[in-house]
Amino acid sequence: MTHDYYALLGVTRDADEAEIKKAYRRLAMQHHPDRVGSDQKEAAEAKFKEITEAYEVLRDPEKRATYDRYGAAGLRRGAGGSDFGFAHFDLAEALNVFMRDFGGLGSFDALFGGGGGRGRQEQHRGQDLKVTLKLDLAEVASGTTKKIKVRTYERCAECGGSGAARGSRSTSCGTCGGSGEVRRAARSMFGQFVSVSPCPTCAGEGSVIAQPCPKCQGEGRVRAEKTVEINVPAGVADHHYLTMRGAGAPGPRNGPPGDLIAVLDIAEDARFERQGDDLIYDLPLSFTQAALGAELDVPTPYGAAALKLQPGTQTGAVYRLRGKGLPRVGEGGRGDLHVRVHVWTPTKLTAEQRALLEQLAKVEGSPSADEHTGKKFWEQLRQAFGR
Repeated sequence: MTHDYYALLGVTRDADEAEIKKAYRRLAMQHHPDRVGSDQKEAAEAKFKEITEAYEVLRDPEKRATYDRYGAAGLRRGAGGSDFGFAHFDLAEALNVFMRDFGGLGSFDALFGGGGGRGRQEQHRGQDLKVTLKLDLAEVASGTTKKIKVRTYERCAECGGSGAARGSRSTSCGTCGGSGEVRRAARSMFGQFVSVSPCPTCAGEGSVIAQPCPKCQGEGRVRAEKTVEINVPAGVADHHYLTMRGAGAPGPRNGPPGDLIAVLDIAEDARFERQGDDLIYDLPLSFTQAALGAELDVPTPYGAAALKLQPGTQTGAVYRLRGKGLPRVGEGGRGDLHVRVHVWTPTKLTAEQRALLEQLAKVEGSPSADEHTGKKFWEQLRQAFGR
């Protein structure tokens, strides 16, 4: 899939919102899966998803700015401090975006020449379920599968979700003739106009139930508690969310289900400071370790890793362990672990330690000007973070 969103919509990089919306509507009408033959449907769906993804990014000023600076990969990684966690669109999402901006009351039918069925189906879509998913850094590093219990609805087994008692079924509404809408014509000084509103008899469904199911009272669904399994990819960030399409509550009377939205709550790990895919670890050293060099084990999300410290290591020195950070979502590879050194100064000395240090003071040299002003420290930080 190409990621040149401007080329997908056929607009220039300085196109305004109106131009972007106009270009998307024209292409969406051309490639909408409901407007092509069965032999072209697969290609149309793929194109429809591509142009909708491009439109959804370019119509949003913040997403557009991130895309212009970092590209599509930046959107999925949450580059520049953004909180998008953006992923490729599936067909259901693309259709929802199109209906959101160009659907409206009855206008979908006007676009495609159909009845009111799809609009009523969207109207009776089930509720989205929102849950909080608690994770620790080890789970973020490796990815995990979580099972959680949610209170929701399930299809009524007694009536199969129809809402009608056994042996009966819903009938077409006599008021609206099954359209779910009533139209009223009126005249004004500007001429005749027609208003369209949901049918008051059937509440826009197009059908009525004479004998409701006694178990669900005609709702077609009953309250339930179920266990949901959520797969969490490695490398996710705090407050990002995962969307499971169709895993929400079923709609009334066999309406389409809503979605399950899992908001991620990642516990802080006291050992590390997180910066995107990179981690920072503060390593305390004794004076002798810093002066003579040492080989130590430092923690990573994947277990301990060996680190060789050079003799003469200064406070603020940063060592980089490549690939020991967190996975990059959707891209492969990992960030780095930056080990930041702090030379530890004891607050209490034994008599022996004091005697040794006093003898050392007689032979040690003075710090250089660069070390005294801390220039090396800031230079090492800039190098470590690629700045």
